[in-house]
Amino acid sequence: MAKMGSRKHLKTFKAPKSWPIHPKEHTWTVKPQAGPHAIEESLTLMVVVRDILALGDNSREAKRIINTGNVLIDGTPRKDYKFPVGLMDIITIPKTGESYRVLLDNKNRLTLNPIDDNSFKLSKIVGKTTIKGGKTQLNLHDGRNVIVDEDDYKVGDVINLKIPEQEIAEAYPLKEGATVLVTGGKHTGELGNVKEIIVNDSSKPNTVIIENGSKDNFLTLKDYAFVVGEDKPVISLLEVNQ
Repeated sequence: MAKMGSRKHLKTFKAPKSWPIHPKEHTWTVKPQAGPHAIEESLTLMVVVRDILALGDNSREAKRIINTGNVLIDGTPRKDYKFPVGLMDIITIPKTGESYRVLLDNKNRLTLNPIDDNSFKLSKIVGKTTIKGGKTQLNLHDGRNVIVDEDDYKVGDVINLKIPEQEIAEAYPLKEGATVLVTGGKHTGELGNVKEIIVNDSSKPNTVIIENGSKDNFLTLKDYAFVVGEDKPVISLLEVNQ
């Protein structure tokens, strides 16, 4: 993805390819601040409100909507127009009653998918730490941490989090048969079931073989496999992902 410097704004044509915006609509756009998602893998609330949802005709209107707490991310009002929004985040507009889940389409662009149930989100475990008292801290893909008493979770598993409480409702292990959404590489946006997990003894990354809806198998990096359910997705997906 595109690299961005230290300035608060950047020209639209230099924005990451993951941003679903057209360079002719606005000359400048807003760079995300450091936050829960990597800058190159997130959208700012300004882009979401002004450019994607078209809730404001210009930056001033969009800022007013955001500053008054009218946009919730994972159940929490966010009032910074530079706040980064990324994969699987839940965006809710209380005044309209509309909610969206952030997904990736097959062109590796972050896209908002309308949803009816905004009470939970899926978060992938990207790291684990043992903390004081023998408890385990799960480090999640969206920058948050969850402390658990038991150590039944593995890196690569996905947890179903109630929001805004951040309580674990369920867990979906990355294993053979799991339903996964591919989040990187040439198969980005494809949905399928894990046929085999290949663990390499060398420094090469681990990979998985996935069978898609057409019964075709393909190989991708294990890190690109985002579990979205056991034998079927627990979330609604974009039509291109089906």
